Amino acid sequence: MNDHSILGFGLGLRSEYHHQILEQAPAIDWFEIISENYLVEGGKALYFLDAIKERYPLVMHGVSLSIGGPHALDHDYLLQLKRLAERVQPQWISDHLCWSRGSAHHLHDLLPLPFTQESLEQVAARVRLVQDVIERPLVLENVSAYVQWAGSTMSEATFLRELSELTGCELLLDVNNVYVSARNQGFDAWQFIQELPQERIRQIHLAGHSDYGHYLIDTHDQPIADPVWDLYARTIQHLGPRATLVERDDLFPPLPELLAELAKARALMARQLEAAACA
Repeated sequence: MNDHSILGFGLGLRSEYHHQILEQAPAIDWFEIISENYLVEGGKALYFLDAIKERYPLVMHGVSLSIGGPHALDHDYLLQLKRLAERVQPQWISDHLCWSRGSAHHLHDLLPLPFTQESLEQVAARVRLVQDVIERPLVLENVSAYVQWAGSTMSEATFLRELSELTGCELLLDVNNVYVSARNQGFDAWQFIQELPQERIRQIHLAGHSDYGHYLIDTHDQPIADPVWDLYARTIQHLGPRATLVERDDLFPPLPELLAELAKARALMARQLEAAACA
């Protein structure tokens, strides 16, 4: 296995499961934290974070960097991220390829970018600035999108490939987000994944969505759908092993249900690796 797969199979760390994790030490290889939940001076959140990081590797995942926004990057926020990283010693730090702020206001959504040369150059400059502050490669995730910018001149996959080449950033491939965007916008999810630079994909996300027939909403509050599992199996066959995370953000089920999804991901990867070895 290469270094992308060392962590194995992880779960998004949510407060609903803090006590169970410490009391039961479930067979989870690592946890991904939402960075913004821990940018505080003290209290219960940091107490549990410190206790859990003594037992499990951690990854930091942000939701408010707004790397593609028109505003200046928040330098104080970047310094907070750096301080949290010094405390957590994460395997990597990730956020989303999107914008989520106007000039003064957070929009509380992860909005898609126009995929143009001008946008690419702007985002690349901002990624370099972030990496200079956090002193490590930034890992960027593809977001779910419901519409496309009419002025885009390249695909999202091409944009991500070019961005990684220009900056050295790495990629977080959210397979559910690819499926949701493909269904909503009418493109080929598998072609999107094939167009990404394999060597830059550091991590994979798996999550659930809500199906309204003619469109999907990326709610992260449902079990992982069968078409997403199928796309994940093809992805692993194509990429080889990658650190994989099951993500749930609402309607939290009993922990064993999430552990069962992790076990399914493990089994799928094992089957794909066995098939590759026999080929």
